Amino acid sequence: MTLSIALSLFAIIALIALSAFFNGSETALTAVSRARLHSLEEDGNKKAKLVNKLLASPEKMIGSVLLGNTLVDVLAAALASNLAVELYGDVGVAYATAIVTLLIVIFAAVLPKTYAMAYSDRVALIVGPVMRGIILVLTPFTMAIEFVVRQFLKLTPGKEDDDANILAAHEEIRGTIDLQAKEGTVAKVDANMLGGVLDLRDLEVADIMVHRTKMETICADDPPAKILDELLKSQYTRAPVWRDEAENIVGVLHTKDLLAALGRTGWDPSKLDIMSFATEPWFIPDTTSVKDQLNRFLKKKAQMALVVDEYGEVQGLITLEDILEEIVGQIADEHDIQETHIRPQADGTVNVDGTVAIRDLNRHMDWNLPDDEATTIAGLVIHEAQTIPEPGQQFTFHGYRFEILRKTRNKITALRIKPLPTPVEGSSPGAEAVSLDGG
Repeated sequence: MTLSIALSLFAIIALIALSAFFNGSETALTAVSRARLHSLEEDGNKKAKLVNKLLASPEKMIGSVLLGNTLVDVLAAALASNLAVELYGDVGVAYATAIVTLLIVIFAAVLPKTYAMAYSDRVALIVGPVMRGIILVLTPFTMAIEFVVRQFLKLTPGKEDDDANILAAHEEIRGTIDLQAKEGTVAKVDANMLGGVLDLRDLEVADIMVHRTKMETICADDPPAKILDELLKSQYTRAPVWRDEAENIVGVLHTKDLLAALGRTGWDPSKLDIMSFATEPWFIPDTTSVKDQLNRFLKKKAQMALVVDEYGEVQGLITLEDILEEIVGQIADEHDIQETHIRPQADGTVNVDGTVAIRDLNRHMDWNLPDDEATTIAGLVIHEAQTIPEPGQQFTFHGYRFEILRKTRNKITALRIKPLPTPVEGSSPGAEAVSLDGG
């Protein structure tokens, strides 16, 4: 009798230990860093390669864990109940249920899961080989479980789920970067660069292009000496060439090509034929994604394209540098004209030119103004106010107060922005109602 009790106790302890193994393995294998494992596999770590193979078939892994865990928990409870009945009679079932439940919760669930969560990479590498053997043994049973699960999954939309998973992965990476930046693990400048790469797929060239009103262009009919002088004064090495009207772009002039042609004429500008060495302009739709345009720049080995709308009208231009600046921030060299478009003031306000891009202001000031409906700060104010405001007017929306400082014709050229205190929870957001404080 004593030997029987000892064997039962040993079996119950062993089963609880197995339950702890299954629970810890499940947590570790689901929480492990896939990027870390991939790096270890690339370095020749065989255990990491094995774990990656297990994670490649999550249905088999999860099915084996759940099946094994359920079996050992039920068996442990049955043995404990049988032992308790022998020792205490029918009331022993209640004792066994309470004790086994407590042991399973503490030692087979909470403790191993907590440890596995804290050291997921280490635990996953340890349990990987063992789990592989268990999966092989339980394969016939897990295949039956997979079949049943797949039949139920057929009732859900597959393609829409796949698209959602792709977007979820993108958002998970972005969320991880933002979280690490807030915790100080990743420097803000690095977080901005990583976020800029992820945002390329969500931007169109119209969002970051140089607007046609700010383009520096050359008239093809001007005297060569004047064209040479204009190019030398410009901070850019490339300039669109137009004829008859400014929107009729007929070529792109590169300073290097101009100087080479000038050298061939004995440095006599009057002998230059500008259009003979101007390159053909490259026109792209304004709806082209920035990510696609970056790939096209690299494939075509070009650095500038002209952006046109659906009617074929030139709206602006975009360069390879414009795209790179979305990732690394402003790029300046010794020939760039330093202009301060964002000017923080001592009283906490910020003076901003109307042409400043919302994305640039958000990145510079660490704000979160929306850029879905407008590209520039002036465009955002006009969109929210539903009117073209006058100097002195003030508007409050999205948690900021905007004061119009200057306007030229119908263009807002300067604003003053003040972040407002965070509203009390339950109050209505400022973006829902635009307030006009000035006349």
